[in-house]
Amino acid sequence: QVQLVESGGGLVQAGGSLRLSCAASVRISSFSAMGWYRQAPGKQRELVASITSSSIGNYADSVKGRFTISRDNAKSTLYLQMNSLKPEDTAVYYCMVATIHITYWGQGTQVTVSS
Repeated sequence: QVQLVESGGGLVQAGGSLRLSCAASVRISSFSAMGWYRQAPGKQRELVASITSSSIGNYADSVKGRFTISRDNAKSTLYLQMNSLKPEDTAVYYCMVATIHITYWGQGTQVTVSS
């Protein structure tokens, strides 16, 4: 069983920054897909950013230029650096890792951006 432990969420003012971390209990190099999702109240979960095995990031249009996804295989950790935060970024953020057979989710970390 893979465990994903997220940290780094919190309350920040608009324009501020946060860095989310997702520590995996196994080597992340074994996963074919990795990314961050978010879910705001009353909305569906949406993909924020994903990262390839070559550390190439792909981003939702709403966060391009503000968020950066990265990975540290040696630490088995996935990161999401969030800059220039906006109130509409307020949500629970989840990390996700997957193989071709199964998807794992973290427990979620709350990010609240005040105006």
